[in-house]
Amino acid sequence: VDAVPTLMTDRLVLRPFGAEDAAWAEALVSDKEIAKMTSSIPHPYPKGGALSWIASQAREFADGKAISFAITLDGEGVGTISLMDIKSDHRRAELGYWIGKPFWGNGYATEAVKAVIAFAFEELNLLRVHARHMTQNPASGRVMEKCGMVKEGVMRQHLRKWGDMHDVVMYGIVKEEGTTDEHSAA
Repeated sequence: VDAVPTLMTDRLVLRPFGAEDAAWAEALVSDKEIAKMTSSIPHPYPKGGALSWIASQAREFADGKAISFAITLDGEGVGTISLMDIKSDHRRAELGYWIGKPFWGNGYATEAVKAVIAFAFEELNLLRVHARHMTQNPASGRVMEKCGMVKEGVMRQHLRKWGDMHDVVMYGIVKEEGTTDEHSAA
């Protein structure tokens, strides 16, 4: 893949990030509830952090290590989804995502995850996609299950966040378990 494509679902457009997305992304990711549910997002979120992250994602893509999409609804940014730690020699990647709190409970994460899994298998020719969530975020696990991912285990006290150790649940899906037809590349 030479450039980050645009993926279309029934309701969402998953597209490349641009500098113009930094304002909405930073406003949404600055919510403490988002940081609390993720392994690497800090709180308070640093001013200018979204613009720096967007720039870093362009480098990660150029190096073949990651591909990130802005999740948008009717032109409004609602979150982000990424394939990270892409290992083309092993044909696998880790999936990560967050949805801004005002948009929770609408199925946007499920819709985006299905599209990115299909993209990973069909366009990147990966054989495995895995994802993880902290045990205090069971909603993320439900998203993964709705997308066909299988719970593979719990990594006990795997992650330190804000001075506390957290268990992390690992999910995975392999290509032969099926893909969805819920996206189209533009």
